[in-house]
Amino acid sequence: MKPFAIALLILAASPLHAEPPPPPDVPLQNPAQEAKAKALMAELRCLTCQNQTIADSNAAQAQAMRAEVRERIAAGEEPEAVRAFFVERYGDWVSFVPPARQDTALLWAAPLLFLAIGIALVARRFRQ
Repeated sequence: MKPFAIALLILAASPLHAEPPPPPDVPLQNPAQEAKAKALMAELRCLTCQNQTIADSNAAQAQAMRAEVRERIAAGEEPEAVRAFFVERYGDWVSFVPPARQDTALLWAAPLLFLAIGIALVARRFRQ
């Protein structure tokens, strides 16, 4: 009787853990709009996978984000406005292209700084 009750509880609780199906990935009819949408999808980070773009990810969250991008592009929004929507909603982290601001200046200047340090070290090494 006890195993039957446990099985019945598991069976009854399983729909509570089910995830709704993600929206379908239907490309836009207008090729120019679809190209804009795909270019933007390649610059937005999947919130589930974190190191994949929403274009590359199969996660339900990425599929929902792709549908949102297509819907907004089809409505006539520019890609920068759509990116701004996602940045406002999820923060700067959602974009693979960080904004150039005062608080991100070190992020943008670091490659040049490290290159200059490397060149200085190599030049110093060859002088000796």
